[in-house]
Amino acid sequence: MCGIVGYIGPKPAVPFLLEGLKRLEYRGYDSAGVALLGEHGLQVVKAVGKVSQLAQRVSRGRTEHLGFGHTRWATHGVPSEANAHPHTSVDGRIALVHNGIIENYAPLREELRQEGVVFKSETDTEVLVHLIARHYHGDLAEAVRITLGLVDGAYGICVAHQDEPDRLVVAKMGSPLLLGLGEEENFVASDRQALVGHSERVIVLEDGEMAVIRAEDISVFTIDMRPVEREAVELQEELERIDKGEFPHFMLKEIFEQPRTIGDAFAGRLLPEEGGVRLGGIASVLDRLKACKRLILTACGTSWHAALVGEYILEDMLRIPVEVEYASEFRYRNPVIDEDCCVVAISQSGETADTLAAMKEAKRKGALVLGICNRVGSAIARESDAGVYLHAGPEIGVASTKAFTSQLVVLILLAVHMGRLRHMGYNHGRQVVEDLKALPDRVREILATAPEIKRIALKLAEHNNALYLGRGLFFPVALEGALKLKEISYIHAEGYPAAEMKHGPIALIDEHMPVIVVAPHDDNYEKVVSNIQEVRARRGKVVVIATKADTKLQELADEIILIPDATQATLPILAAIPLQLLSYYIAVERGCDVDQPRNLAKSVTVE
Repeated sequence: MCGIVGYIGPKPAVPFLLEGLKRLEYRGYDSAGVALLGEHGLQVVKAVGKVSQLAQRVSRGRTEHLGFGHTRWATHGVPSEANAHPHTSVDGRIALVHNGIIENYAPLREELRQEGVVFKSETDTEVLVHLIARHYHGDLAEAVRITLGLVDGAYGICVAHQDEPDRLVVAKMGSPLLLGLGEEENFVASDRQALVGHSERVIVLEDGEMAVIRAEDISVFTIDMRPVEREAVELQEELERIDKGEFPHFMLKEIFEQPRTIGDAFAGRLLPEEGGVRLGGIASVLDRLKACKRLILTACGTSWHAALVGEYILEDMLRIPVEVEYASEFRYRNPVIDEDCCVVAISQSGETADTLAAMKEAKRKGALVLGICNRVGSAIARESDAGVYLHAGPEIGVASTKAFTSQLVVLILLAVHMGRLRHMGYNHGRQVVEDLKALPDRVREILATAPEIKRIALKLAEHNNALYLGRGLFFPVALEGALKLKEISYIHAEGYPAAEMKHGPIALIDEHMPVIVVAPHDDNYEKVVSNIQEVRARRGKVVVIATKADTKLQELADEIILIPDATQATLPILAAIPLQLLSYYIAVERGCDVDQPRNLAKSVTVE
């Protein structure tokens, strides 16, 4: 959600800014712009739409050595050039970009308007630049510091002043910001993807911190001007992992990466001879984990679906109550939490604002807080008491695929680890561990059937509605399948527990309503068969995800997609793969922008 890049050094800034903005497109945006400071003063160029449209307006031959850029995801005001960032002061001498939301912008805007300021946009961000201009008396950092003391909300900002052409000023509160270190040059980015290939070491700003960035050095301090000593960390990303390679879309590449990413999620963590697992990231809190009497999993979107699957698995293996909460609702309902509770926050990006807020609420109430995320050094990783990384690598497609299945792997690892600390027997643990080891090959087996899944998808692409059904562990998988279809194809799709169909959704069933049923062979199998019969009796078209040994469903389904058999814990991972492929091929057939669906952002850093 929104993106910031910045550069100061001996080289022209434009090539890095455009490349960096291009790399941040996956986060979701509707407009883009750059501010450039050179011998002709401060100049701003903006465009609605893609970064490619901005690039047509900004010559790569420009020589400015200081600049910053932004991709905007609309919150206040429609997508337009006026609302696009950067925003400038009335005299045009200050430019600013901002990720986040200023919650008290309305009274501040009215106050400035009363002072004679004429606003050019509908955004909350423009308030910041005018406040900085009001407080500027020859020291940009001081003007920024005073301004931030007046605002409430979340921000990651980058500011420049025409009269101080040797520096950028940045600040952070709740919205990620990284400072990339180079040789006589330095970089700013809201996401490490923009820095890959340009900087090998980064400083991660914490909430309530600012920095003055020059070509030769960076000074970090708190908003109340206390100096901060911050060591740089290594930027560990591979350039080839953020390139599509031979695939037409990042999403398809990431679907096909899953044999590797699933293996990476459990690599070095399985202990087959002990029927258990090793999770070094939670070793320091094992005593509290062993003593906890209740688990709460909190997440948003696809991560919430992973949490729902985790609820079934953890509750079964641990025999303690497990609840799943929307992070966006969690802290607003005064949840019952105490020191005997463990809260597990799940996020692909590690920067999800709602999930971070839920974690902080849980910590305030004394709970042990674990983080499960993909980004090393992310806000959720830093905020948690302990945690587990996914090791899925960069996920560029907005609709999560490989991160989802890696989250499921990590939740299984956590369940086995905690289960073996409690009452789980060796044989049960060994069975799950061996099943995890077999997962990559089983996923490859499913991916080999992609042409057949594509054939089915082309038949479904003409429909504008779909119903996804599942029972038990596979109800959340149905929810995730429906979400994937909605996200990238814009088809209205609903996920439902199969038994609930007769309590309302059955009214929708006719020959124009495809029903996708996730029905691997488990304890609920016969009940799901009955639900399929109910759909067929109303002329609904049935596509079934079933295990290979199944013969009954092959006779009942209009189309069937077979997956390998496995233990109950790992079957949801296998069932999710064909649903990802179905959504992908349907969206492509409908001409949709698969990697950057409209209105969506990869990392939701505002509430």
